[in-house]
Amino acid sequence: MRSVGCDPVPDDKKVEAAIQHIDEFRKKVRSFVMAMESCVKCGLCAENCHTYLGTKDPYNIPANRADLIRKVYKRYFTVQGRLFGGLVGAEELTLEMLEKWYSYFYQCSECRRCGHTCPFGIDTCEVTMVGRQILYWLGIGPQLHTATAGAILKTGNHMGLTKAGIEDTLEFLAEEIKDDYGIDVEFPVDKPESDILYIPSSADFMLNPGTLKGAAMFFKYVGANWTMTSRMTEAGNFGYLMDQNRIQRELVSRLFEEAVKLGVKKIVWGECGHGWRAAKMYIPTMSDYVGSRRIPITHIHDEVAALIEAGKLKLDPTRNSRKVTLHDPCNYVRACGHCDVMRTVIRAVTTDFVEMTPYKEQNFCCGGGSGILFDDPDMYQYRIQASQKKADQVRATGAEILCAPCSICKAQLYPMVKEHKLPVEVHGLIDLVGNALVWD
Repeated sequence: MRSVGCDPVPDDKKVEAAIQHIDEFRKKVRSFVMAMESCVKCGLCAENCHTYLGTKDPYNIPANRADLIRKVYKRYFTVQGRLFGGLVGAEELTLEMLEKWYSYFYQCSECRRCGHTCPFGIDTCEVTMVGRQILYWLGIGPQLHTATAGAILKTGNHMGLTKAGIEDTLEFLAEEIKDDYGIDVEFPVDKPESDILYIPSSADFMLNPGTLKGAAMFFKYVGANWTMTSRMTEAGNFGYLMDQNRIQRELVSRLFEEAVKLGVKKIVWGECGHGWRAAKMYIPTMSDYVGSRRIPITHIHDEVAALIEAGKLKLDPTRNSRKVTLHDPCNYVRACGHCDVMRTVIRAVTTDFVEMTPYKEQNFCCGGGSGILFDDPDMYQYRIQASQKKADQVRATGAEILCAPCSICKAQLYPMVKEHKLPVEVHGLIDLVGNALVWD
C-alpha cells in the first residue's frame, strides 16, 4: 500500500534510498547508533517480549528484529563489516530484506518492555520506529495505517467522521445520558471562547461511547467551559506510528490553529496511549507549539485525579462494585509516568480493585499497540497470539471488569476477551468515573 503523502520509490532504487536513510539516522539519532552498536545478545529481551512469547517466531525476539537493520548497518557503516561481511554478522541490503522489515517492524507493538528490561538500556523500539519511517519514505505502509492517516488528514479523525456525523452521534449520546442518569449534558463542538479544548479518541464515537459520555459528564459536573473541535476530534496520531515528520507535524499544526481560534486556555487529552505520548513528549519540541501561545496540555486522568486528591469530587464507588483490574497501557506507564495517576482515580471509583501481576512499568502489552489492529486473517491470528500473555494476566485476577484507559488497547482487548474466552467486560477509566459521580 502506498504511503500517504509519499511517492513510492521504484524497486530498483529502494535499496540505495534505504541505505541513504540509514546513514542519515546514524548521523542524527544517538539512540539508534547505540542500539546498532551495543547489543550483546544476552537474550533477556526475549523472555520479556509478549510478541515472541505469543508467536515463538525467532524474528520477534527484539534483538533479532533489530538485527534486520543492524546487519545492514554493519555492512555499510562499520570497518569490520565492509572488510569481513558475514563473518561479523554483516549483510547486504536486498528487496527481500526490506520485505522482512515490513513484516516484522509492523509486528512489533513498540511497547518498550524490552528497553525497560535491557541491562544496557537499549530501546529496540527506536529501531522499529526508524525502520517504519524508512519504509514510509520508500512508499511502503500497511493498509490500516495508510487509510487511517489519510482519514485524519482529510477529516481530522481516524474514523473519517464528518462534522454532521460527529454532531449526530453526540446528540444520541446526550440522549443516552439523560435516559440512564437523568441529567442534561451538552457536547459542545467548535464553541468559541471556551476554556478547555477536549481531544477525544475518534473511536469513542463508535466503539467506546462510555468513555466519551464519562468525559462529558465529568466536565458538566465540575462546571467546565469546554468544547471539542470538529477539525481535530482525534487524540491518536498515526504519524507517530509511521511518519514522524509530515503527518505528525501537520496534525499538531492543525490542533494549535483550532486552539488559538477558539481562544482556549488549556488542552485536555482523552484516553489514547500513543496519542498522549506524542502530545506530552513530542509536541513541546515542535515549532508550532513553541510559536503558539504555549497552551498547557494535560490528560483527563490528571484533571480527575487532581480533583479527587483535593476532595472536590463526590463519588460513590459502590456503583462500580464488581471486581475490576487495570491494564497499564504501555505508552502511559513506560513513557509518561502515568502509573499512580490512574490508580488514584480507579481506587476512588471502585470498591474491589485488584492488580495484575506484573503491573505498572512491568506490565505486558495488550498485543495491539502502535496500531497493530489489522483484520486480515493472518494478522488477526497474530494479534490473538500476541495477546496470550495479557489474557493470562487478566484471567489470574478473577476480575469481571477489565479497565483499559486507551482506545487502541480497547480495540485489541475486545477480540482478545472473545477469543481467549475471558469472563470480563472491557471499559475505559473515564467510563467508571462518569458512573460513580454523585449528582446533587
